[in-house]
Amino acid sequence: MKFALKFPERLKKPGYRYLLGIAILLVVVSAPKWGRRWLHGMTYFHVRKIDIRGTRYLQPSDVVARLRVDTLRSLFDDVSPLEARLRSHPQISSVYITRRPPGTLVVNIHENLPVALAPASDGLQPYDSAGHALPIDPSRTPVDLPVLQRYDRATLQLLGAVRAQPGGLYDQISEVQRDGPNDVIFVLTSALRIRTSVGVAPDRMRDIFPVESDLAKRNERPAELDLRYRDQVIARLQ
Repeated sequence: MKFALKFPERLKKPGYRYLLGIAILLVVVSAPKWGRRWLHGMTYFHVRKIDIRGTRYLQPSDVVARLRVDTLRSLFDDVSPLEARLRSHPQISSVYITRRPPGTLVVNIHENLPVALAPASDGLQPYDSAGHALPIDPSRTPVDLPVLQRYDRATLQLLGAVRAQPGGLYDQISEVQRDGPNDVIFVLTSALRIRTSVGVAPDRMRDIFPVESDLAKRNERPAELDLRYRDQVIARLQ
């Protein structure tokens, strides 16, 4: 036999108390002014933890230092100033911050990822595909990136486009060289050289895979694959 619980008796159950607490919180947060002022004064909702997500090369300690969140900040204070502080970092392309009651800020970050290392006055400097130097210290943060003989914005853009292509070719590139005003040479970890032009379409790079496969079936090893000629891949054998 089933009995209907009276409303006061339902509140004794943990699930109903939790739902009631959420309902009260939503009402207070939706209040235009007095609700947020009331929450700001509650120690229970002060920020006690920062959950950083999406970082790969960026150090979480750098994110926390730039946020400058003190222990008196309420979880329900405006987060747009915090997002603006992080967006000013050259390594961050976008950021949005959410709240997880009672005291956690969730910081979601999308990084400007490096595509290559190029020589600088104090060693090798990581650069993104737009040609911007990134504040990544290779001695502090391990990076496994292609190395450019010299800084070249067009080559960096091309590397970014190659990385976005399927097939994993970017992960095989160990070095990038310029040969003359238009030629680009990708040196793979296998020592194979891919010669192309700086304005090549990124998906054209995938044309090397069937050529490599065909040569391997014939026990032939190419020293260089040339993509400069339309609809052709010229193989220069070892």
